[in-house]
Amino acid sequence: MSDTVNQTRAFEVLTATPIATRRKPRDWPDDEKARLVAATLQPGVNVSAIARGAGLDPSQLYDWRRKAVASGSIAPLSKSVDAQVRFAQVEAVAGSAVEIVIGDAMVRVGGDIATEHLVKILRAVRQA
Repeated sequence: MSDTVNQTRAFEVLTATPIATRRKPRDWPDDEKARLVAATLQPGVNVSAIARGAGLDPSQLYDWRRKAVASGSIAPLSKSVDAQVRFAQVEAVAGSAVEIVIGDAMVRVGGDIATEHLVKILRAVRQA
């Protein structure tokens, strides 16, 4: 390709803003980590909300919590030892009758019961 004097040329000037540099990792004191991890172990708390409130990525807080539980320095359950745990037991039985055990109660129904009616009965038993 020859370069002639009468040839029109177009130039495009690109401008860019510099990309923000990656922020330096924050060094969290151990007592602050322990306080945040302890807050996540309370019943009914939102771990992500606690992390965001502290200016921390939720995955980092989950990692601290996982390491603390694995090391044995904390226990994730805060229920008392005296609390009674109840389990539901469901056994498949060949026949037309079905027995469902929920805690101390047993519900025995026939195979022809309507599903909606059974759901109402089970909800009532759970609330009792």
